[in-house]
Amino acid sequence: MSPDVVVLDYGSGNLRSAVRALERAGAKVTLTSDFATALGSDGLVVPGVGAYAACMQGLRAVRGDQLIGRRLAGGRPVLGICVGMQILFETGIEHGVRTEGCGEWPGTVERIDADIVPHMGWNTVEAPADSVLFDGIADERFYFVHSYGVRRWELTDTHAAMPARVTWASYGGDRFVAAAENGPLSATQFHPEKSGDAGAALLRNWVRSLS
Repeated sequence: MSPDVVVLDYGSGNLRSAVRALERAGAKVTLTSDFATALGSDGLVVPGVGAYAACMQGLRAVRGDQLIGRRLAGGRPVLGICVGMQILFETGIEHGVRTEGCGEWPGTVERIDADIVPHMGWNTVEAPADSVLFDGIADERFYFVHSYGVRRWELTDTHAAMPARVTWASYGGDRFVAAAENGPLSATQFHPEKSGDAGAALLRNWVRSLS
């Protein structure tokens, strides 16, 4: 039976393409902002594009921050994509404005230290050998569109209930978190729904993990 996945509709993200990509990955997908439906689903996907502060405003308007916290407290899987990954961290700083995030992971989202931003296009990643998301696709390329990222991973294994698997990418001489897996919480800075066969395989890996 196909896992039941909700793509959270909070006014941000490439929602329809995410829905289609997850359906192709084998999930039964609902696009909604309904709290109870999203809370009870097998998996929750939180997309996001644009400014950090705007995404957080939209997320809070549908109690998305509470939803994510409730799901994770119960060990129920969440996948963040692009800015949907960034808002999982404590803080975002854009154009000198500091915005409080969901705080599920410690750390700050800040401008990538490169001469040319945004980082737009295909890039390889450095995935750990035990990654679930990158199983069988660690050497592939993925599609990024962003000017900001997490340049320091601050969650240590000694302070985490579950060890984290962190995947990195490099651009313009800087290094940033490309993806992270930490118990029921997973996230990608790139867009798997725009990453061709490799992105499709990653989403299949995640959907299979819901069973």
